[in-house]
Amino acid sequence: MIPTEAEMKEAQKFYHGKKLQEKFDKAVVAICGLGGLGSNIAISLARAGIGRMILIDFDEVSVSNLNRQQYKAIQVGWKKTEALAENLKEIAPYIEIETHNIYMDETNMKDLLKDADVICEAFDCAETKALLTNIVLENLPGKFLVAASGMAGIGSVNEIKSRRVGKYFYICGDGVSDIQKETLLFSSRTAVCAAHQAHMVLRILGEEFEA
Repeated sequence: MIPTEAEMKEAQKFYHGKKLQEKFDKAVVAICGLGGLGSNIAISLARAGIGRMILIDFDEVSVSNLNRQQYKAIQVGWKKTEALAENLKEIAPYIEIETHNIYMDETNMKDLLKDADVICEAFDCAETKALLTNIVLENLPGKFLVAASGMAGIGSVNEIKSRRVGKYFYICGDGVSDIQKETLLFSSRTAVCAAHQAHMVLRILGEEFEA
């Protein structure tokens, strides 16, 4: 039996505190890229009770995604936006989800992200990472950006850190490994980096701004 919304909110308030949970309930978080990082970030934020999530990706679920991304084998061939929205609704049935099955570029980023309080960058492509960072920091004043740099390989997860590099800009990762060059990709290390990003989002919403 699915718990009622009131029952789920009471449980979240018990573990997070009423004041903090109210901030989570009102928050809008955008996740740009729904691969290993983005899908894991979304799961953590859904469990925390984030009120509204904006999910953006143009890709489909493939067999090669299943070793580290939060999709099911039965969802191979689905649009990632649709598959992840379904999985999140199983975890958090009362969350508000907005999906955009679209490739993000300089022509649409501002419009897609205008309603978000916090934006998570979870792309594989270095050029798209840089473009999103520039668009947000230069054109969307007051919006927080939590980005990633370095989560590939079998290196120690203790190398993954969260850093504040600007008033509204944070980077999580080891700062070294590059998914475009590194052939080793593990669910465990990817999830640790995603957890850093998700937890940084929660800290920002709780007005805890240091990494």
